[in-house]
Amino acid sequence: MTPTVKSILSNYESDNPGTKGNLARILMQGRLGGTGKLVILPVDQGFEHGPARSFAINPPAYDPHYHYQLAIDAGLSAYAAPLGPLEAGADTFAGQIPTILKVNSSNSWAGSIDQAVTGSVDDALRLGCAAIGFTIYPGSDDIFEQMEEIREMSAEAKSVGIATVIWSYPRGGEISKKGELALDVGAYAAHMAALLGAHIIKVKLPTDHIEQKDAVSAYKDGDWSTQAKRVAHVRQACFAGRRLVVFSGGASKGSDAVYQDARDIRDGGGNGSIIGRNTFQRPRAEALELLDRIVRIYKNEE
Repeated sequence: MTPTVKSILSNYESDNPGTKGNLARILMQGRLGGTGKLVILPVDQGFEHGPARSFAINPPAYDPHYHYQLAIDAGLSAYAAPLGPLEAGADTFAGQIPTILKVNSSNSWAGSIDQAVTGSVDDALRLGCAAIGFTIYPGSDDIFEQMEEIREMSAEAKSVGIATVIWSYPRGGEISKKGELALDVGAYAAHMAALLGAHIIKVKLPTDHIEQKDAVSAYKDGDWSTQAKRVAHVRQACFAGRRLVVFSGGASKGSDAVYQDARDIRDGGGNGSIIGRNTFQRPRAEALELLDRIVRIYKNEE
């Protein structure tokens, strides 16, 4: 274990050796192992967008084994997915890459901004997962129930030595569509995940928009002109960097934009990327090339 990883683990002062060991599994895995940087492959879009919208552009991606192998061959830190895909490859890929069980999910037809609990801590234990993953929607009408759900699940996971990853995506309520990516809203969402006890926090990259009228004065003297500076502020909101924060890849985009996001995350002190559609919707060779370059960016090799 590297001094960098030991230093990160020391920030989790209440956790038992099992939980710290599972965090170390993720932090020491793959080509970024030991650096404190992470690249995680999340594949929960089948629930969120449906199979054709997610995988028809690259048909081999209908097979859960494809994603396991992609994450392994690219030298990534972990693979995150709902219960079914992890079960489909659990034996074939046992011990080859840390997995994160996404324990709640939604679908594109639902009217409410909420997710159903679709996996359990027992499932994560049975499948040998290093962590559970859970989405909250700060601002939605159902946020308080979501907070209570993850409080219970995270406490159970920690008690048996499994880490917790929280996807924190603000939407609903008084938050405008533009405000979902606002700097003040994104930092608030990240801080909320930290307050809920997340070991790893996943948020979206923020714009320089300030959404909350009451927050304008707190931000008026800051320089938020670059994405790296905005990343640094989100990291500050995660207990001054005492909690790991990774940023989602978002909607499909060109390779140059993906690389620039990685540079900005690196330069702002973020811990890495959790990038799905921008990888598995590309042909395998192209995805591996893209992931290779992202890893090299995080290793300061370009």
